[in-house]
Amino acid sequence: MLFRDIKPANVLLSDDDRPILMDFGSCFSCPIIINDGKDSRMQLASFSYPFDEAGELCSMPYRAPELFVCEVGSIIDQSVDIWSLGCLLFALCFFRSPFDDIYERGDSIALAVQSGKITYIENHPYSQKILDAIHAMIAVDPKDRSSIASICELLEGF
Repeated sequence: MLFRDIKPANVLLSDDDRPILMDFGSCFSCPIIINDGKDSRMQLASFSYPFDEAGELCSMPYRAPELFVCEVGSIIDQSVDIWSLGCLLFALCFFRSPFDDIYERGDSIALAVQSGKITYIENHPYSQKILDAIHAMIAVDPKDRSSIASICELLEGF
């Protein structure tokens, strides 16, 4: 199952401070195999949100690169949510998504996401372990993204 819309607005905290995902309207069975141009167009259309501009603007900075350009032959799987989780961890640390500055300048979020380049504020208080986890999740090629088990192992003790 793909959640497909992991972002700060979709995470609540329980009474004992455990994160709880909400808004399962974007969930979909996976994997999704892009066999032809029709599959690609259908997948891209499922992320256009024409009815809710605020929803589109909020979700785009957390969207995986393969959801901006669904190439024939690609497979969309749980790595989409791993990307979004990396963006969420970045946002929890720095109070913005890795691509908010791009949006504020009016530049293309799609191009920025596909480049995979992120910058950190200077003199941040976070360990290299946290930065490594973010980078492991925000890899442009889905095959290069860490599994959730690897991320949990990397962050064990935090």
